[in-house]
Amino acid sequence: MPDHTADALLGPAEIRELATRLGLRPTKQWGQNFVIDANTVRRIVRAADVGPDDVVVEVGPGLGSLTLGLLQVARHVTALEIDPTLAAELPTTVRTHAPQVADRLSVLHTDALRLQALPDPQPTALVANLPYNVAVPVVLHLLQLLPTLDTVLVMVQWEVAERLAAGPGSRTYGVPSVKAAWYAEVSMAGRIGRTVFWPAPNVDSGLVRMVRREPPPTVATREEVFAVVDAAFAQRRKTLRAALAGWAGGAPRAEAVLRAAGVDPSLRGERLRVEDFAAIAAAARD
Repeated sequence: MPDHTADALLGPAEIRELATRLGLRPTKQWGQNFVIDANTVRRIVRAADVGPDDVVVEVGPGLGSLTLGLLQVARHVTALEIDPTLAAELPTTVRTHAPQVADRLSVLHTDALRLQALPDPQPTALVANLPYNVAVPVVLHLLQLLPTLDTVLVMVQWEVAERLAAGPGSRTYGVPSVKAAWYAEVSMAGRIGRTVFWPAPNVDSGLVRMVRREPPPTVATREEVFAVVDAAFAQRRKTLRAALAGWAGGAPRAEAVLRAAGVDPSLRGERLRVEDFAAIAAAARD
């Protein structure tokens, strides 16, 4: 597959010209910070490790910087854009800058958090520069909704990246870490500075990579396991015996369930792996 990336990507001048023509002022409501550096786009595409057999779903394509990079290497890109002006403009931008790959693009004007299904072809990869305020809910929703997703590479606020990739015992380990681990092996894939965005955010960003795996074996449902996770971290300074009392119907019942699951009731939630939470949810069924 020929690589036209070098001449197809948007630079700062093209992005600002496009924004001016559209009368666009990036909104905080939709977390709009557009990548204006072509080398950063190339870096994200490399880190995503998608190829000619992959179908990519991209959330928040904005003005199309990353979209153009992805179209050079993927079989198809389905872009989900909540902003009606940007959704309408994206196909034109692609036809203008990379006409040879324009037929690989589908654009849906939709809120990714409200998405219920995607048209074929079904995606194998999620690659996105995600708005900071909805990054975790979007990733978890799409992993649950789209079982064909094998890999995820998202750019998010650095602190969000740390939370997603954190392991048990880390100060940043919490609900996002455990729920992401239910679906995938999660790892950090790099740091991105602020100057590659317009407007520049006041924090650095991080790349997070996820590789789908089977959830931990358990008789409990995902909803039951996630209910334990939510309860354990709602009062994260408390021991599990205390933190799970409301969920279990009292501290004695919580202790009995924890012991049945092989978990020390005096531990805090931040010490447990996703497999431990699955075991607790399963023990509560007895």
